[in-house]
Amino acid sequence: MAIEKTNRINALFDFYEPLLTEKQMTYIALYYRDDYSLGEIAENYAVSRQAVYDNIKRTEKILEEYEAKLGLYQQFEQQSAKTDEILQYVKKKYPNDNDLLNLIQNLENMEE
Repeated sequence: MAIEKTNRINALFDFYEPLLTEKQMTYIALYYRDDYSLGEIAENYAVSRQAVYDNIKRTEKILEEYEAKLGLYQQFEQQSAKTDEILQYVKKKYPNDNDLLNLIQNLENMEE
């Protein structure tokens, strides 16, 4: 599994988790966050490996559809990039302005 895909699904899951069913949330969290195998999930929930696979693939598609419609993750990425750009500019241009640097730091902390 590619790390980029894992990171993307985890990010989408962070944004859209409340929109998923309990089973979808559980399987995606176990598979992507906790690195369980399909077999381990299937064994823990007394279902077939294929059922787990199908649920995860369907949920991945749902997460991508939510992002295509709502764009929350893309917007977050754009805002983070802008914040980083502003921070670098401020540090370079106003390295001794602690008030301004503190405001920027507060902005960064809001992203976490």
